[in-house]
Amino acid sequence: MDYGDFMKRLPVPDGWAAPTLLELGDIRAEAITRGHLHDDVAGINASLDLIRRTRGGGWPTEPVTEDGNYVDLVWHECEFRDGGSYTYAVYDTGGTYLGCCYLYPMGRRTKLTEELLDHDVDVSWWVTPEAYESGHYATLHAALRHWATSDFPFTNPYYSNIETPQAS
Repeated sequence: MDYGDFMKRLPVPDGWAAPTLLELGDIRAEAITRGHLHDDVAGINASLDLIRRTRGGGWPTEPVTEDGNYVDLVWHECEFRDGGSYTYAVYDTGGTYLGCCYLYPMGRRTKLTEELLDHDVDVSWWVTPEAYESGHYATLHAALRHWATSDFPFTNPYYSNIETPQAS
């Protein structure tokens, strides 16, 4: 069977609410909102090539504008509120913007296949060049591996980035 046109729902219990703040070590992830607009636009535009190289996928195709990204952030807010997906702006404990992470239903970002049916969430992330150089790409991956099964009710996450650090 071809599952490529299907998308699974995120398996969360009725009444469950996703955390709006996640912390581990020197990483702090906040549910993304319009309030993150300036940091997000600057971070994306400084990271276009790095995002394509590490996260992969069809986004971003070009630099983002504040107007266009505002719409995207509102969409992420609505998805978070409605439980359709969870997107976080990521900072270090000193308040430096590091990038974003996403917990999407299987089939939204990554085409669903028979081999992927057992996975319950598609996890991806990107960081700025400065954050990448300081090791935060791997640190965020480790934090996501913890959060996805400790702070969320997921049991079998799929990490869909093209570049995935080895788990330690």
